[in-house]
Amino acid sequence: MNLANEPAVAGLAPAATDIHAGRRARLLDHLARTGGVAILPTAPSAIRNHDAEYPYRHDSSFYYLSGFPEPEAWLVLDGTNGETTLFCREKNVEREIWEGFHYGPDAAREQFGFSSAYSIAELDLRMPDILAHAASVHYALGTSAELDARVRTWLDGVRTRSRVGIAAPAIAHDVRVFVDEMRLFKDDHELDIMRRAARISAAAHRRAMQASRAGVREYELEAELLYEFRRQGAQSPAYGSIVASGANACVLHYPAGNAIARDGDLILIDAACELDGYASDITRTFPANGRFTGAQRELYAIVHAAQQAAIDATRPGASYDAPHEAAVRVLAQGMLDTQLLDRNEHGGLDDVVEKKTYRRFYMHSTSHWIGMDVHDVGDYFEPLDAAPRGDTPRARRTLAPRMALTIEPGIYVRASDDVPEAFHHIGIRIEDDAVVTDSGCELLTRDVPVDIDAIEYLMKR
Repeated sequence: MNLANEPAVAGLAPAATDIHAGRRARLLDHLARTGGVAILPTAPSAIRNHDAEYPYRHDSSFYYLSGFPEPEAWLVLDGTNGETTLFCREKNVEREIWEGFHYGPDAAREQFGFSSAYSIAELDLRMPDILAHAASVHYALGTSAELDARVRTWLDGVRTRSRVGIAAPAIAHDVRVFVDEMRLFKDDHELDIMRRAARISAAAHRRAMQASRAGVREYELEAELLYEFRRQGAQSPAYGSIVASGANACVLHYPAGNAIARDGDLILIDAACELDGYASDITRTFPANGRFTGAQRELYAIVHAAQQAAIDATRPGASYDAPHEAAVRVLAQGMLDTQLLDRNEHGGLDDVVEKKTYRRFYMHSTSHWIGMDVHDVGDYFEPLDAAPRGDTPRARRTLAPRMALTIEPGIYVRASDDVPEAFHHIGIRIEDDAVVTDSGCELLTRDVPVDIDAIEYLMKR
């Protein structure tokens, strides 16, 4: 079948078949060591209300291994014989009149390089045969009662044949342990998409900055962001956009509302796009009228310096916690210098850090993994096979090249009698996406300004 003229599905770029096949081969090698079978369903469609569905978004690990973008699909990898099987919707020309192009099993097998593909209607019939004589089964244990029940039903189907010499898997493993570790380290294909997503998101932030003015509503700036995401080809936001003016910026996950930015307010925007299945994540804070006040400059400079300290600490061989620890020391010192924290009450820098009293104004972590999911998978501790046994706690993860993470310190000052009034209702966060390199890190999102003077210059234009 010639698919050269078939449309892309769900707005995604055409799948890179060899890349996904290579990932499947790595998982098959792992499964072959234990004679295991891995089962990965994609995400289900979800009803928004009545008969209208939410825009469909695939399961990340399923797509990572398959490249297949449609709902109602399962991927099965058999480590006993190296076979890869897709179950998907049947080709249905009449349904395509309403929903658009569907691959169907035959085209899916050819286009995506599976050993075999069958109708989703055959899943329950064929799975007991695939699981027969496998030593272990690998799937996302405990994530869904429906999935657990489905697998148990298939295993029961194998066990009923034990008298005729067919053995059922005796061990169940969580497939996420291996797949999440694969996803933690980004390949060149992934980094290319993430860089493009970062450029689009940065352009959207620049657009919002230039559209800002006293009197603008938060949702108007959100509209500028969404327009730029789609105008440049991103399929959707990577998460719900945060556009927070004035005191709203002190609410960490504040959704863009209808509040009006007043003259003298800061606006915090935490928003970014998803492109071809990969997220970006940017936060910038800027003055609605284009000019920082003295108090805003003072706190912004502290957060900016904290981010730079965290960036400098993001390098191979460092602990995952190193960027956070570096940022915290700068932020805590700034809180003491500005009298957000009283030295007589809280002591010096080491006291503030040790007792975590800085958390009144900085209550979140500095980083999280980023990739296919905005809060991406990957263990934040060293893998179990590298961890000491016994009562010794697992060490935090050591950063290594091709890991991708955010760097996002902040300060959030709510009105209170015991802090200087000039700082009331100021919330500031600066966030960039970084990829660990051989010697440090690469910032993907610096196409949008971060320096005070550069922000003011852009907004003046």
